[in-house]
Amino acid sequence: MNRLQPDFYQRDTLLVARELLGKLLVHESSEGVTAGRIVEVEAYIGPADRASHAYKDLRSSRTEIQYGPGGFSYVYQIYGMYYCFNIVTQIAGRPEVVLVRALEPVDGLGLMASRRKIDDSKPYRLSKLATGPGRLCQAMAITRKHYGNDLCAGCLYLLDDGMKIDIHAILTTPRINIDYAGEARDYPWRFIIANNTFVSKAAGAKRRSAEG
Repeated sequence: MNRLQPDFYQRDTLLVARELLGKLLVHESSEGVTAGRIVEVEAYIGPADRASHAYKDLRSSRTEIQYGPGGFSYVYQIYGMYYCFNIVTQIAGRPEVVLVRALEPVDGLGLMASRRKIDDSKPYRLSKLATGPGRLCQAMAITRKHYGNDLCAGCLYLLDDGMKIDIHAILTTPRINIDYAGEARDYPWRFIIANNTFVSKAAGAKRRSAEG
């Protein structure tokens, strides 16, 4: 298995978003190792995207990491209690990211369940371990302290284990919970693996054509 390197991240954000599907997100923490396969992502594309934190190029301490090169983590908090894990993409100066919305748990399920306070003896509950960005971060113990982590060198990283997702198995939908974003709320920049039970919301998805 190969750890993803900068040249993977420093490309077109929509391409990176699609190719993140099927990759493994791994966190080696003091409690143990947890890992999950990425099954749902959303792209946020800079100053022209009203749903992006970099909309209108309003640079701040919160968004500063987005302006660096791809391959670093952008973590922020919502509702004062939940964290969201994003991957910085593109070259320096282009503030674009991919939000990882859901994982299919692969390793460390007991630890994930403990963090989420879920009874892992009930299989149907395991599908909720890392479904949605807040649950994902809780299960993987990703917090604000991981803001700006180098995903190519640290204890939080992504692996390519050789799994390939067929282009026709990728579904696209508008992004979720961004009704404030005007026309940007309809951009088809959410990508999910078809028929995967670990995605946060499957309804309304459209199969991606071979032409993109």
